[in-house]
Amino acid sequence: MTQTTTSAALLDSPFMKACRREPTPYTPIWLMRQAGRYMKVYRDVRDKYSFKDLCKNADLAAEITLYAVERLGVDAAIIFSDILLILEPMGLRLEYEKGEGPVIHNPIRTIADIDALHPVTSIEPFPFLTKAIGITRHGLPSDIPLIGFCGAPFTLASYMIEGQGSRNYVRTKSLMLQEPQAWHTLMSRISDSLGIYLVGQLRLGAQAVQIFDSWVGCLSPGDFEISVLPYLQRIIQFVKREEPAAPIIYFSTDTAAMLPLVKQTGADVIGIDWRIALDNAWKNLGDDVGIMGNLDPTVLFAEPAIIKKKTQCILDQAGNRPGYIFNLGHGVLPETPLENVEALVRIVHEYTFQ
Repeated sequence: MTQTTTSAALLDSPFMKACRREPTPYTPIWLMRQAGRYMKVYRDVRDKYSFKDLCKNADLAAEITLYAVERLGVDAAIIFSDILLILEPMGLRLEYEKGEGPVIHNPIRTIADIDALHPVTSIEPFPFLTKAIGITRHGLPSDIPLIGFCGAPFTLASYMIEGQGSRNYVRTKSLMLQEPQAWHTLMSRISDSLGIYLVGQLRLGAQAVQIFDSWVGCLSPGDFEISVLPYLQRIIQFVKREEPAAPIIYFSTDTAAMLPLVKQTGADVIGIDWRIALDNAWKNLGDDVGIMGNLDPTVLFAEPAIIKKKTQCILDQAGNRPGYIFNLGHGVLPETPLENVEALVRIVHEYTFQ
């Protein structure tokens, strides 16, 4: 299935219309990590499988993806996977250690390490993802789009260099600042691989893709513009050439101070976190790009009246402008009450129904 054969029901869905900045009958909503630990079904599966094994079990990944859509009533599905899985065929040894998160056992330390990386040239190294997208697309309602995704070049490069999560990204920034040619080689190889990876997901049956840049907010605007932005543009331009009808979402955190630069990525929709008011973000971005966000995920731990008040405040800031998709400012947190997530979806739909 390619974008050229996407059904009219999918193209006319509220999510896809919002991505194209067209009027919708209500504000579409989906949630980052909408399939996750806050759901008992997910926890039961995780008791039997490691996280990586779960990601690579196509039947279970599809089942979890579909369950979240059915249970919550959201307007888009996002395939259950992880941003770091692309690193394995590139030659890095990835493990998800209990209590420690993802760990790269052979992190990049030298230029020779960069030269030894294997570029991803097709979707073939990911048969589990191929199968999961097919099962999920077949199981979704005909008017619910499927979102594919990848990690952004800077966020992936940081994992590759640091070997795990970091507070200050000293190794990453040192390479970026002191070895610009090595940085260019690394980011180019990552970017070219990601472009292939995203196009592959679209051609398998996804209708849109999102690029997650969770760590890029650690950079100054100048470093972002010089050392990161060109590679985001490279990916997005490639995907647009190959699949011009597919919307591209770019989501980053801690980047409120550089939204005009973020807009230059060329993404169709810009996802924002809760550190900036939605209406202020829109002023910085302009009306010629979609916007997604931006409820603080911790609000979902509050009483229903507070959730409703905070949600309606964001929707009022959106003002029914075309091109808006409701989401959290980051993923659903593991301890979040499921009933509060369900209530959030209802609030958004009911408050914005025309």
